[in-house]
Amino acid sequence: MRKLKLIVVNDGNADNPRHGDNLGTMVCFHNRYELGDEHGKDIEEAKAIYAKMLKQGVALPLYLYDHGGITMATKPFSCPWDSGQVGFIYTTKDAIRKWNQKKKTTKAMMEQAVCVLEAEVELYDKWLRGEVFGYMVKDQFDNIIDDCWGYFGEEFARSEGEASLKWHNENEEKEIKEANNIMAL
Repeated sequence: MRKLKLIVVNDGNADNPRHGDNLGTMVCFHNRYELGDEHGKDIEEAKAIYAKMLKQGVALPLYLYDHGGITMATKPFSCPWDSGQVGFIYTTKDAIRKWNQKKKTTKAMMEQAVCVLEAEVELYDKWLRGEVFGYMVKDQFDNIIDDCWGYFGEEFARSEGEASLKWHNENEEKEIKEANNIMAL
């Protein structure tokens, strides 16, 4: 029976989660980093959108902490020297209705939209910090038996990798038993 091992590694080629289907639009301004979504707005336009979305949609501020790496959140960081607001994430009532496939926007849908936007920021933050992983299941000769990439969080990648390792071990045991049954005939 093969001896299989699980290896969890950083995914250095992970796709930016902002290049997918998101409820929110991230508008950021920074002199050293390209952050958030492409938006083509100047700061005054952005401030007007933010003010409008506070009244007619959902808008959350975005803060960046930059010290030996960057991290982003919707709440301010405690260090005033290495952090500050870099923009905001917003969505419109129309987008919320489409997201929920409803004709009217309810208070519950607006509250849910806040949670979705916060989750989008958390996912983007993991990508910014390089917290995206993959796993490889290898045999004793270092051949890759299975691999998968793009897991946001090491524990998630490890859990999925362990499930794959278990599946491959169980399948190999089944194949050995079936081969032994055929040989016994």
